[in-house]
Formats: sequence, structure tokens, C-alpha cells
Amino acid sequence: MNNNNPQVIVVNPASFTSPKSKLAALLLCFFLGIIGGHCFYVGKVGMGFLYLFTGGLCGIGAIVDFIRILTSTYTDGNGLPIRNW
Repeated sequence: MNNNNPQVIVVNPASFTSPKSKLAALLLCFFLGIIGGHCFYVGKVGMGFLYLFTGGLCGIGAIVDFIRILTSTYTDGNGLPIRNW
């Protein structure tokens, strides 16, 4: 008997989100955004050092990241969206 039926693979959409918390990233950005605390938390170490040495890109980068975290467009170091609250 020839079995030519295609296999169906079910993918869990939750597996495509970061284990990092949106609330933690938001609080770190609010309180430590100037020194890149939220960047270090989500695994963006290079960006964290850039924020550390430039004062959060003179504060503008920290404000932009705060808005991106609120609107759920901020990703972790692997490019995965951070999970909701």
C-alpha cells in the first residue's frame, strides 16, 4: 500500500515568542533606559553597551524603545517578539 498523504505539522504560535517579559522590559526601559538596562535584559548586549556609552543615544533611543515595547514591536536578541505582560 502506497502512503502518499502529506504530513500535517501543527506549530504552536507561542513557541515564536521570547521568554522575556514585556512588563520587565518596559520597567527596565523606563528606569534604566539611559544605560541600556532593557537591552541587556532581552539579550541585545551590543545595543546595551551602545546605550551605556551614549546615554541611551542621548535619551532618544530609550524613548523610541519605550514606545516600541508598548506597541509590541520590540524584539529580543534572537529577533523574537517579547511575550505579553
